[in-house]
Amino acid sequence: MSGEKGSDKADDIAVALFGELFMADQLARNRISKVLPKGMELSHFGVLNHLARINDERTPAQLARAFHVTRGAMTNTLAKLEWAGHVHIRPDWEDARQKFVAISPSGRAARDGAVASVVPLIAEVVQSIGPEKVRALLPVLRELRISLESEST
Repeated sequence: MSGEKGSDKADDIAVALFGELFMADQLARNRISKVLPKGMELSHFGVLNHLARINDERTPAQLARAFHVTRGAMTNTLAKLEWAGHVHIRPDWEDARQKFVAISPSGRAARDGAVASVVPLIAEVVQSIGPEKVRALLPVLRELRISLESEST
């Protein structure tokens, strides 16, 4: 009987954890979306930020895996970014069925502008919580992410 109570408490903690994560995610996405430059969606910012950080080409399939989205969803995002001139998409010279995506100078400038608009918002949140609390939380969140990623593969 006592084992069940312990299990109930663990379940309650799990439900509370994911409830807080989902709500924080929704609120953060909403606030960040509002400060992004006009016409830029959160998915666009994510892809541009990823490409800027790795500073290398990726295939659409690699990007879809990195963002845990379908290839179709990534293709849609990439088409919008290419139309805006933010990415260059070229064929693989050795396998014409495959393509490579790279951030363009215009995409890097758009990403830098988006970062400049997002950083003050994030810094304000960190400051209100306290940098030491956020610093202590990061390893736990990283471990949670890694655990969830390993379960999804």
